[in-house]
Amino acid sequence: TIVNTSNVLTANYASTALQVCLGTLKAGVQIETLRKQGTPESLVMTQYEPFRTTFIKKYNRSTNYMYFLWPGVLATVLQQVLLLGLALSFASEYENGTFKELVQKCPSLVKLITIKIVPYLIMSFGLWILYWLFTLWFRIPFFDNLGPLTFVAGIFVIAVCFIGILVSILIPNQLKATEILRFISTPSVILSGFTWPLSQMPFWVQCVADVIPLTHFLKAFRILIIENGDLSQTVSAIRNMVLIAVICGIASYVALYFKRKAVLRDE
Repeated sequence: TIVNTSNVLTANYASTALQVCLGTLKAGVQIETLRKQGTPESLVMTQYEPFRTTFIKKYNRSTNYMYFLWPGVLATVLQQVLLLGLALSFASEYENGTFKELVQKCPSLVKLITIKIVPYLIMSFGLWILYWLFTLWFRIPFFDNLGPLTFVAGIFVIAVCFIGILVSILIPNQLKATEILRFISTPSVILSGFTWPLSQMPFWVQCVADVIPLTHFLKAFRILIIENGDLSQTVSAIRNMVLIAVICGIASYVALYFKRKAVLRDE
């Protein structure tokens, strides 16, 4: 029996359920056979043999929990840092009364958004290098497909940044913007399906998970690193993250346009 151990939790549940089913089936067959052979009922329940199964573990063959959980936690931390940082980007301008001065000095909306995002892109690149150094320090064998994974991580970071920018533009209060983005980021590792099977969650939870970039990034990570797959196998995850980035980017532009228009009109 081949068990996909790229997800340790589901692999353990699946292997346990398989052993129970096969053991029950074999015990039932042997018990009925002994009864038909005339074996006394008092001996029937003590004569059957336990069922033995051989499992072939695929991918994370040592079922090392660190290989499974640690990368997911790091990606979750990266997403949360970006969201909480970007929550303050425009909300702080509103509260400090500097938004009007900002739009007067930089009339281009694209430049405004870019100015807010670029520092976090640079920071994310530094964190990505730090994460890679961690894999060397802890001797975690994540060496294959680092180029494709870095490309996917770049799309992931951009999608997260646009979500943070959008909320910061729409919510003029730093505390409220931070609370909203924390509400999105905190349960994301559970909703992503990286630990618990997303297919077994309610439909509305699956819909919520699909709009969180972490869900799609962790799918791509599992394919590229744990399962040693190809970039072509992550097309759906990349497409979903690009879609999130495009929608949130356009929404951010439109929202910022109306915010700027309202400020200049009141001048």
